Amino acid sequence: MKKQYVFIITFALLLFCSNGFSQSKTASENPSSDIESLNIYPNPVSQGKIYISTLNNAPKKIEIYNVLGKIILTASIFQNELNISKLKAGIYIIKIIENNVTATRKLIVK
Repeated sequence: MKKQYVFIITFALLLFCSNGFSQSKTASENPSSDIESLNIYPNPVSQGKIYISTLNNAPKKIEIYNVLGKIILTASIFQNELNISKLKAGIYIIKIIENNVTATRKLIVK
């Protein structure tokens, strides 16, 4: 009987005293969550080059990941053209960082 009370009290303390876990961010942590007027074309890609344009046209850091999350390509671009001719046909995730603002999109290579 004593073990049951200890278990119930421990369970209640863990339930009511824990802060919990969350993956959400408040507005103050991430004030702007997307790059303004981001345009990636052509998508799907068949010629080995993609064009990335934004409102600011500032220098960008580009990271391309495969579907398993492994970085396949990293580049910094100052114009709007990126050569991806070394990528095999498939589905990728492209991460663009411009002025400390990040955006991710799906990229299809044919």
